Amino acid sequence: MAKILVVEDNALNIKLFCDLLTAHGHETEPVTDSRDAMDAARAFHPDLVITDIQLPYITGIELMEMIRAEDGLKDVPIMAVTAYSAAGDEERIRAAGAQAYVSKPISVMRFAETVDQLLAESSGVKETSQD
Repeated sequence: MAKILVVEDNALNIKLFCDLLTAHGHETEPVTDSRDAMDAARAFHPDLVITDIQLPYITGIELMEMIRAEDGLKDVPIMAVTAYSAAGDEERIRAAGAQAYVSKPISVMRFAETVDQLLAESSGVKETSQD
């Protein structure tokens, strides 16, 4: 089970994301106001952060940059989710610190696979094979 911080200002999307993650056995911490995201991340110690890009107050890009600048959080994988994708957006999002990028409306399968992949990659360092 992984601890996943979900930052999303849309109530339906945050419910969908958290329900999906909970159904896959993960513990979620929903944050609907991006101004609360850093405090929540510090308190929750997530294994993964999922953030919308188009957020009021602090954008997803700014939030990713803040996470990357924080010693206790800088190595946590980040998955960006956005409905708005223009030329150059993916590069900009990845440059801010996201390991993955999923566009809305999300594909449930792609969302779950991306979460699993990011968690496997980040825990792969800790796991040893039993051959």
